[in-house]
Amino acid sequence: MKRGGYAAKKIAVLAVFTALSLVMFIIENQFPPMFIPGAKMGLANIFSFAALILYSPWEAFLIIAVRTGLGAIYAGNLSAVMYSFTGGVVSMAVSSVLMYCVYPKISLMSVSIIAAAAHNVTQNIVFVIISGTTLMFGYMPYLILIGILSGAIVGGVIMLIYKKVPMNVFLKAVYKTDK
Repeated sequence: MKRGGYAAKKIAVLAVFTALSLVMFIIENQFPPMFIPGAKMGLANIFSFAALILYSPWEAFLIIAVRTGLGAIYAGNLSAVMYSFTGGVVSMAVSSVLMYCVYPKISLMSVSIIAAAAHNVTQNIVFVIISGTTLMFGYMPYLILIGILSGAIVGGVIMLIYKKVPMNVFLKAVYKTDK
């Protein structure tokens, strides 16, 4: 296979991950918030987390950037980019540090939970900064609990995928193969 074939394969996989992430965002956006205003499960993060595992933080950040941009346009809420993008970037930065510095001493599930909690905390901090409403810090414990729940679900899905899908599927998606 030519060298360009690997780049094309990588771009195709990242495009599929981005599309699936956007579809999950759109589907999840149709449901009411979980427990408190603005709280969502974050199932779109499955695909950026998968990109982090298969490729690198840069590819995961790319998926987050494209998904949040297109998602905001689709939802008609461009101000949501401030929250989704900053939360996504911080959570992926946390995931990247944990994956490259601590994993496998902690599980994928733990990485996902910590990242989801960081996402929610970041979004709350951004809201407080923009609105000047420090009373919103009172939501922090609830947002962390929701982050634990959503992180466990995302982490569980990732673990299930990596246990059930044959490894050669991932290797073909990531590495150059002549077959």
